[in-house]
Amino acid sequence: MKLKYIPNLICIVRIFLVAPIIWALLDGRYGLSLLLILSAGLSDALDGYLARRFDWRTRLGGLLDPAADKLLMLSLFLTLSWLGWVPVWFTAIVIGRDVVIVVGIIAYHSLVGPVHGSPTLASKLNTVLQIAFALLVTTHAWRGWPSAPWLKGLEAAVLVTIAISVVQYVSAGVVALREVKRSEG
Repeated sequence: MKLKYIPNLICIVRIFLVAPIIWALLDGRYGLSLLLILSAGLSDALDGYLARRFDWRTRLGGLLDPAADKLLMLSLFLTLSWLGWVPVWFTAIVIGRDVVIVVGIIAYHSLVGPVHGSPTLASKLNTVLQIAFALLVTTHAWRGWPSAPWLKGLEAAVLVTIAISVVQYVSAGVVALREVKRSEG
């Protein structure tokens, strides 16, 4: 095996962590769920670091990493809402952001060609904040801390980074489409 595939393997492990995370949450094993959520979050940071630091980027990794992130967040927030720990409207916004991004990528790919973008800083920050939010919501359910105002503050930060990242992605897509039309015309 070539070293450049290590980030891909880490992404695959993150995908396989989703089911045990959901099971642990639903089974009331909050300590285990926290450990698994933290492991998934750290694996996201690790695979990205390795891919950038050693230029171990692959086409598969470019697809696996965002897919693993989306699967984790979708499953996690749906479960947190199911348990009544996160409002449904909040989960809908978190998932809605990903739907907008995925639909935009599919549309661009279908109408123009391959997408060669990379995550924005706001998008990366949003992922970190979403994982932190899930960790702290689970900790709150398990141990009663942090207090609700801290969770509301983090919830607000997640919403702000969602708004910024959606605006950035939609704007970048519109600009790219205009450039393509200009070069064709």
